[in-house]
Amino acid sequence: MKQQSIQISSNRRSRPKPRGRSPRRTLGSVPALGVLLAVMAGCGGGEQASTPAASGSAGGAATIDQIAAQRELTPDDVRAALLTYQPSGRIDDYVLFASGGHSGQVFVIGMPSMRLLRSIAVFTPEPWQGWGYGVGQDILEQGDVEGKPIRWGDTHHPALSETAGDYDGQWLFINDKANARIAVIDLRDFETKQIIKNPIALNDHGGTMVTPNTDYVIEGGQYATPLGWSYAPLSEYNESYRGMVTFWKFDREKGRIDPQRSFALELPPYWQDIFDAGKLVSEGWVFGNSINTELATGGIESGNAPFEAGASQRDADYLHIIDLKKAEMVFAAGKFEKVKDFPVISLQTCIDEGILFFAPEPKSPHGVDVAPKGDLIVVSGKLDPHVTIYSFEKIKKAIADKKWEPEQYGVPVLDLDAVVEARVEVGLGPLHTQFDDKGYAYTSLFLDTQVTRWTLGGDYSKLHPESAWTVAGKINVHYNVGHIATAEGDTVSPDGRYMVSMNKWSVDRFFTPGPLLPQNFQLIDIAQEGDKMQLLYDMPVGVGEPHYAQIIKADKLKPWNVYPQVGWDPHSQQVKADAPTAGKERIERDGNTVNVYMTAVRSHYNPEHVEVNEGDHVVWHITNVDRAQDATHGFAIPVYDINLSLEPGETATFEFTADQPGVFTYYCTEFCSALHLEMTGYLLVKPSQTALAQ
Repeated sequence: MKQQSIQISSNRRSRPKPRGRSPRRTLGSVPALGVLLAVMAGCGGGEQASTPAASGSAGGAATIDQIAAQRELTPDDVRAALLTYQPSGRIDDYVLFASGGHSGQVFVIGMPSMRLLRSIAVFTPEPWQGWGYGVGQDILEQGDVEGKPIRWGDTHHPALSETAGDYDGQWLFINDKANARIAVIDLRDFETKQIIKNPIALNDHGGTMVTPNTDYVIEGGQYATPLGWSYAPLSEYNESYRGMVTFWKFDREKGRIDPQRSFALELPPYWQDIFDAGKLVSEGWVFGNSINTELATGGIESGNAPFEAGASQRDADYLHIIDLKKAEMVFAAGKFEKVKDFPVISLQTCIDEGILFFAPEPKSPHGVDVAPKGDLIVVSGKLDPHVTIYSFEKIKKAIADKKWEPEQYGVPVLDLDAVVEARVEVGLGPLHTQFDDKGYAYTSLFLDTQVTRWTLGGDYSKLHPESAWTVAGKINVHYNVGHIATAEGDTVSPDGRYMVSMNKWSVDRFFTPGPLLPQNFQLIDIAQEGDKMQLLYDMPVGVGEPHYAQIIKADKLKPWNVYPQVGWDPHSQQVKADAPTAGKERIERDGNTVNVYMTAVRSHYNPEHVEVNEGDHVVWHITNVDRAQDATHGFAIPVYDINLSLEPGETATFEFTADQPGVFTYYCTEFCSALHLEMTGYLLVKPSQTALAQ
């Protein structure tokens, strides 16, 4: 095959020097009040602010000057404060859903305040929500690997559900890279409803992007292995190891992934990375990148080149181009094999049916992002200072004209010059790209620790007719940025306004809490044109390692204030027929099984005494019958590892064997009322006759 190459930069891997603050002109040296009022007037979108000084109070002006001087605040500092400050009771304009990294959870953050609103329990037990400590075990068990409990996750890429390519605020999906799992979160109550374990893959990375109407949740693999977790020696890497991408069919009516209507594609044993779904003109297509087309297998302990070097030798890796509509038809026709009882369209079938194509891409890519109109695909290579922009129209033409040559596994590799629209030199270590509403794209630079703003061409050039495909500006971030997120920047209609830089290092930004430092989310104002971007806020994230985020308008989310009815089961999202209700509390014994039907209301449980025998199997049903917003009740039993969070109207059932005799006080773990200490009761586990005799 004729070798196709693209321009590559030298690989600079030096650690960036922490950037101290440049000389500052503080408000202590300028008329503070005038600056404040000017900034307030120029913020836009908010209400006119007022201060005692604005109404003529000299004391107010002096206080502002003193604070500014003491804290060495610049006019930019004040502007940042005004743009991010949320008075008590004012709701943020946007909500950021961020992966929780090694916590296995999802973080919910208000913007622009950057306040943490909630951590959604997903793959890891979380006691505040009772997740895995009385409820949620059945969902956590869905992610077990052949019966082996897995109780942590490495969450990477959250994806909001979409309708016509725009966020609809109904569902959220998140992947677990460590164990190749996908979770479904219902945004009516922000709780996990389903966990799916991929039956053919051990790891994933290119998930969980969704197709424009959330018909499919995309899960791309990462490191090549034998599909189905079978064994093969590394000497058989080329023959026995494979990559994969799975298309999980989402049933919106049921709010669940349907494995019976899902399928995977077998891919060559390159390491697949990020995937993104086409939209508008490219709807029905999926794009993904790959690394290690060298087929390196490492082995530094045996004198071989380490993966870092071995997987970075070629001039280019391969952009994966997938015709999803054609894959659906092939799946529907039954042209697949089964691995671990899961349908997989073989690599040869993908080639024969015209499902899979490649195009050369910058070496070691770590980003593939589809522009808002679906017409351009932006790819970044970590070892190339450029972003490479592919034209979907040119891709279709190259496929139609058969302008390709097969690579070693027979996959057609499209001619590079036939599919590339442009290249833009953005800086060192480009990773990920997001978009705004003004025709700009933003690319993170890991090595330069910057974000570059550049102008799109093509149909977007009317917004910048004199400067298409050029760098408009850069902003320093702190430090080593990975992903970035702009407001609704993954949709057909980005908002612009804000960007969040998700930085891996926070050297010199915060108090040092020991050698393990927090990550740093930095909020950046991108509402102004050209090179006018401003860093507004640093948010330390003391859980590693948050990876990616999506930002949605807050008014698109319609969460419940309380559950719709008393006795509501959050797992099935309907009233549970046997849920305890007020006046129907009771304790029932059937042999060695004891059913407890309890209600919780401020400020007591009913019943307050529960007596069982050692060895009894206890099935405890409890309903929070309060209907007031935020009237949450906890329920904890010591020794038995039980802790629940019961929101208004919620019912829950947990089970345990009373194998430890004694007296156990159960109590409300929430400060739910002034008499919360009195909201308690006794569980008495009567010793067996054998124990009594001793």
